[in-house]
Amino acid sequence: MGMKRIITAIMSLCLLLLADLPTARADDPGPAAAATDLPRGVAPLLGDVSTGFDPPDQPWLAGHRGVDIVGDPGGPIKAALAGQVSFAGMVAGRPVISLRHGDLMTTYEPVVATVSVGDEVGAGQVIGTLETGHTSCPEKTCLHWGLRRSETYLNPLDLLSPAKIRLIAGADMEAVRRHAIDLELRASAERASAAGLVNPATGVVTSEFGMRLHPISGTWRFHDGLDIGAACGTPIVTAATGTVTEVGYSGGHGNRLVIDHGTIAGVALKTSYSHAQGFSVAVGDTITAGQTVGLIGSTGDSTGCHLHFQVWSDGDLVDPAPLLP
Repeated sequence: MGMKRIITAIMSLCLLLLADLPTARADDPGPAAAATDLPRGVAPLLGDVSTGFDPPDQPWLAGHRGVDIVGDPGGPIKAALAGQVSFAGMVAGRPVISLRHGDLMTTYEPVVATVSVGDEVGAGQVIGTLETGHTSCPEKTCLHWGLRRSETYLNPLDLLSPAKIRLIAGADMEAVRRHAIDLELRASAERASAAGLVNPATGVVTSEFGMRLHPISGTWRFHDGLDIGAACGTPIVTAATGTVTEVGYSGGHGNRLVIDHGTIAGVALKTSYSHAQGFSVAVGDTITAGQTVGLIGSTGDSTGCHLHFQVWSDGDLVDPAPLLP
């Protein structure tokens, strides 16, 4: 990195965190001291971690004081913890939101705020929309998510980690962080667990919900459903009674069916069924739980015959596994 970029990065980060850099001391634990007492939070965005936490050895040096998560322009960004909006505005030409959580602060950029300074927000509440232009993601749209306690920078993914974690080699740490995100996402399905669904196909789970090494691209990506492997031609049945809202070919999902189940046990549920050979229903049809609606196939981005099954609970994608028998 050239000197000009180093200076720009330092100035931007100083403004972003709205604090003066500390003076180095012999007993200073450094800008990235490990924290073992962090609360459990929620992921502000479901996506691939494109750049991990890589803080500098000294506060005045260049480094990556947060994580970058790939998202979609205009997509919603959620508060990682309950807290109060302490800043919402422009910093060095980028829209930034800072939230205060007691002695912790989280930052989100480039995010256009839908909240105002002084607002109280809950964990998982939408606070803004993601914009393009983050310099660490020149070819993508990314959220830069930061966390600090006083003047100490912390890894925001630790908010998603279990309370205790085994120390491992640095090369494996990012995989552990991704697994921690997976655990958090699974926990988010608990509020829909009372709904109870029918297994959509008879087969073996070949890929679970959460972060995984993508079988086609070879990169770590978020897997937004449950894959059930079975022979092509195996029946696909609906997980619950509902109404067909979408059916047809849908890019990488191949032949896809979406069913709205209305409210079940106080939760608004929707399911989808992808990569099918085809379906025998149409938009507007009312389907009963366990009704055969299509056949397993390998259409779209697929490496073999399987069903990609997704569940939305109150509009949020959740892990289907806890909802199935």
